Amino acid sequence: MAPHHLPFYLAPGSGVDTLTVVMGIFLIGTILWVGTLYWKLHSLPERMAHKSQKLQFEIVAVLGIISLFTHLHIFWVAGLLLAMIDLPDFGTPLRSIAGSVERIADAAPSDGRESDQPGPPAEKSVPKEKEHSHV
Repeated sequence: MAPHHLPFYLAPGSGVDTLTVVMGIFLIGTILWVGTLYWKLHSLPERMAHKSQKLQFEIVAVLGIISLFTHLHIFWVAGLLLAMIDLPDFGTPLRSIAGSVERIADAAPSDGRESDQPGPPAEKSVPKEKEHSHV
C-alpha cells in the first residue's frame, strides 16, 4: 500500500507507469521529428537545384545519394556548392547555331549553282594547299 503523499509519477501498485508511457511517446515523436529534419537537411542541395532548374541537377542528386550511403560529408558539401553555382548554358546557343547551319546547308545548292539559272556554268574551285610553318 503506497501512501497518498507520494508524487504522481511513481508507479502505483497496478503496474502502469504513467511517466514511462509519456516519455516513450515523447521519445518516439522526437526521433521522428529529428529524422524528418535530417532528411530535409540532407535533400537541401537537391531541392535548391530543382527549384532553379539547374543543368547540373542530376549531378547534385547523385552526390546527395553518395553522401547518404557513404556518410562522407564532402559529397554533400560538393552537391550544395554545385547547387548554388550557376553554370553557363552553352547548349542552347550551340543548338541554335547548329540549326541555323543546317538550314543554310539545306538552302544552298550542292554543286554551287542551280542548272536552270541562266549564266555561266559554275566553276569548280581547286583547293589551295595549306602552307605548313615549321616553328
